[in-house]
Amino acid sequence: MVAIIKTSASLRRPFHYNENKVEQGVAELLFTQNYPVEEASQSADIRLKYMLKLTELNSRTTVNAVHISLNFAPGEDFEAKKLQAIAKEYMSGIDFENQPYLVYKHNDAGHPHLHIVTTNIALDGKRIPLHNIGKLKSEPTRKAIEIKFGLVPAEAQKKGLFIAEPISIARLEYGKSETKQAIGNVLQHILKNYRFTSLPELNAVLKGYNIVADRGTETSRIFKNRGLVYRVLDSEGNKVGVPIKASSFHFRATLNAIESKFEANKVERKKHINSIRSAIDLTIMKMPESSLDELIKSLEKQGIVIVKRENEEGRLYGVTYVDHRTKCVFNGSALGKKYSANGLIKRMEINSKNEAISPQAFIRSANQTKVNQGDNRLVELGVDRKNRRGDDSFRGVLESLITPDESYNFLPFEWRKKKRKKRKVTK
Repeated sequence: MVAIIKTSASLRRPFHYNENKVEQGVAELLFTQNYPVEEASQSADIRLKYMLKLTELNSRTTVNAVHISLNFAPGEDFEAKKLQAIAKEYMSGIDFENQPYLVYKHNDAGHPHLHIVTTNIALDGKRIPLHNIGKLKSEPTRKAIEIKFGLVPAEAQKKGLFIAEPISIARLEYGKSETKQAIGNVLQHILKNYRFTSLPELNAVLKGYNIVADRGTETSRIFKNRGLVYRVLDSEGNKVGVPIKASSFHFRATLNAIESKFEANKVERKKHINSIRSAIDLTIMKMPESSLDELIKSLEKQGIVIVKRENEEGRLYGVTYVDHRTKCVFNGSALGKKYSANGLIKRMEINSKNEAISPQAFIRSANQTKVNQGDNRLVELGVDRKNRRGDDSFRGVLESLITPDESYNFLPFEWRKKKRKKRKVTK
């Protein structure tokens, strides 16, 4: 859980922000706390006026509005009672348990989150200090709540390595708002943050959440009309429940909207291609006599998920890499032949035959191959091998993986000098 606290001198601003979200249908008032009348939950006017009255008790305090957001990891979708308990626990931890506050649940982002609006002016007119509240009170409270309610730690979310748990099918009632909301929360997060260049690549990410984007068969009406639906998958990957139309979401999730991202995503993910290649290569080298499944488990611990594509007979014909570190998705062929399904299998077989090859031996072997190739080329050019320096070495495969590409922008020294402006002589 990530907690963010914002303070301001305007109580109306955070209040109307959340109320407008409720009117738009992308948020709901979860509950009101410490209001003297029950009508507060029904009247927005009462909710605002009561807190404004409190701010008038202390005219010397200019910063009197507190706006808090509690953000949960994608895939964490809790019932109302649990969210209420989390909100009350948090407000008690930061010493705001006796203050009137409003808790809103927002559904307009890729992750479930709460917004809390309150004031730091108490009933006796005293100001609740806000200095260092994040470090001294919010952080310890947040960590305690994560342990108590089994939430994903904020550190994991900030690193971007969190792989959300699949949607629990047992908790869903197909065709109802809970199913749509659960799919929408995950879908919006993925469409916004992940770089994919095809529908199968998108489905490689969605599969980890038990969701699939389905166009139907080529002869179906939905396929011919370029339609798209989202469905829940069971533990065996079978489609279950009522499909949810892409056009029914309040954000852009249609086929046209998804395809419009492809070209930009191709450019964006290019800068991460060497990173994932290096991670795969180094993992293979560290795992002699290992199977493909063991390689998959090892990469998953590093935040890289390999999604296998198999035919009806169970034969592997392709792989897709989902890099949760960089939020990029690559089909095996996009990385190169070595990273395709057949390429991985062959490399694992060769690796097991050679047993444990030390990195030094691997470098020497690669260097010797390049030296021999270089010698043959020198002979063709008429250069004697004896005239070559014995200490010349070639960069090995391992070195090329861990050494960043260097680029030089050479300019003569004279060109780098700035011209001095001539002073005007005044007569």
